[in-house]
Amino acid sequence: MEWIRAVEDALAYIEEHITDDLTISRVAAEVNISPFYFQKGFSMLCGYTMGEYIRMRRLSLAGSEILSSGRKVIDLAVQYGYDSPDSFTKAFTRFHGSTPTDVRKNGAPLKSFAPLHIRLTLEGGMVTEYRIEEKPAFKVMGLSRIFSYESANAEVPKYWDEMHSCAEERPVMGKYGICLDEEMTGNQFRYMIADDFRQEEALQKRLEEYEIPAHIWAIFPSRGPMPIQLQEINRRIFSQWLPSSRYEIAKGYNIESYSNPADFKYGTQDSRYYAEIWIPVKASVLLAEE
Repeated sequence: MEWIRAVEDALAYIEEHITDDLTISRVAAEVNISPFYFQKGFSMLCGYTMGEYIRMRRLSLAGSEILSSGRKVIDLAVQYGYDSPDSFTKAFTRFHGSTPTDVRKNGAPLKSFAPLHIRLTLEGGMVTEYRIEEKPAFKVMGLSRIFSYESANAEVPKYWDEMHSCAEERPVMGKYGICLDEEMTGNQFRYMIADDFRQEEALQKRLEEYEIPAHIWAIFPSRGPMPIQLQEINRRIFSQWLPSSRYEIAKGYNIESYSNPADFKYGTQDSRYYAEIWIPVKASVLLAEE
C-alpha cells in the first residue's frame, strides 16, 4: 500500500509544481523512493513515463490558457518549459492537432488530459511467482555506460544492440543487465552489461569489475519470449506484488539475469525461455515482528 501511496503523492506533487523544472530524481526524492524504481513503478502503474505524463499535462493546461487568456505564445512557451515559441507550437500541434493561432482565432478543438489518480482495485487472481533469497556479495565483469533516467527506456536497448553488433568480437555475452544507482540521489544511473567474474578474462579484455554487495533479494522468474514476458513480470511487481507484499525496496540495484539463448530451440523467443528479475528488499516492520 505504501508504494501506491507514494505514486499518488508524486502525482499530487507534480500537479502542484507542474510549471517547475521537474526531474525524476527531484520527484522521487519527494516521495523517498530510488529514482530508478520510481521511474519503473510510475510507468507500470500510470501507463506513461513521468516525462510523457508531465508533457501531456502541460500541453493540456496550455491549451486552456490559449483559449481563456490573451497571453503571448512566447510567454506560455517559457511557462511550460519550452525553449522557443517554435518548439512549443510544434509540441502543441502534435498534441492538440491544431496550432495555438488556429485555436485562438478559428476556435479549433482542443484535447484535455486530466490529472491521474491511483486507486487500488481488485483484479483477477494473478499469481506472481517469487522467492526471497539471501546472497553473499559477488563480482561481475562487463562494460557500463551512464544513462539519464529521462531517456533510459530508449537508450538502454540501443546499448544492447551495440553489444550484439560486435558478433564474435563482443567482450561479454550479457548474462546480466544491471542497473546501479548506489547514491539514489541524481538524475543518472550506471547500466552494466555483465557476466560472472573471471579474473584472467577480465584482465585480458580490459573489462570493468564490480562487486554486488550482499543483500536479501526478491527474485521473480520469467518464462516465455523476450521482452514481452519480462515486461509483464515487471508490471506485476509494481502493480500487484509491491503494493500487497510486506517488503520494501532496500537499495538502488536492479538485476535482470538471462539464460543462454543457445539452450533453447527458438532462443530468446522460445516459449520456455527463462530469465529472472532481482530486486534488493528489506522486510517491513510487520514482517519483522512475525
